[in-house]
Amino acid sequence: MHGPAWPAWLLVALCAATGAYCLLRMRSGVEEQRRAAGGEALMGFGMAAMAVPATVFSPPGWAWPLYAAVFGAAALRAVWAARASPHHLHHLVGTGAMVYMSLTMALSPTAHHHAHAGTGVPLVTGALLLYFTGYVLLSGARLVPVATAGGPEATAGGTGAAAGGRGVTAVRWGDRPELARACRLSMGIGMVAMLLAM
Repeated sequence: MHGPAWPAWLLVALCAATGAYCLLRMRSGVEEQRRAAGGEALMGFGMAAMAVPATVFSPPGWAWPLYAAVFGAAALRAVWAARASPHHLHHLVGTGAMVYMSLTMALSPTAHHHAHAGTGVPLVTGALLLYFTGYVLLSGARLVPVATAGGPEATAGGTGAAAGGRGVTAVRWGDRPELARACRLSMGIGMVAMLLAM
């Protein structure tokens, strides 16, 4: 990415931290959680690598087609997985966006640099930007706590001790749905930032 280096480094940190958390979620006892977490980890680390400031590292020319191939394979996997869960359609859009950005950089006259203003097809970039902006707003709204009749312990996902210790088991932190949503929200924000830089 071009421009001041500090926003790019913040994006790198956000995406890498999200990717690392998704790797930890792959240890979940819930099979669907593990499947989704693997694709999300790939997205997080891929976005972190793409966001490294061009003044620090300019990938060789072969890196962009390699990114496109890796995310193309991930898109095929998302198509297959979408038969069972509509959430994977979002993975398909995300991996498609990564393929698009990779190919845009591979085909740009200065392909050794990261995203430049004015690269890409404005219609495709605009459509992806619209989708991810909507996704970020919807994901953010889903994270807002809803008051329940059970009180603050139920809203916060109370543990057995908070609920009196009877019959309630604590959810492992890697299986908590609100953390997975926050992870997806972070990647959506990162995608909006990367698309704006194109």
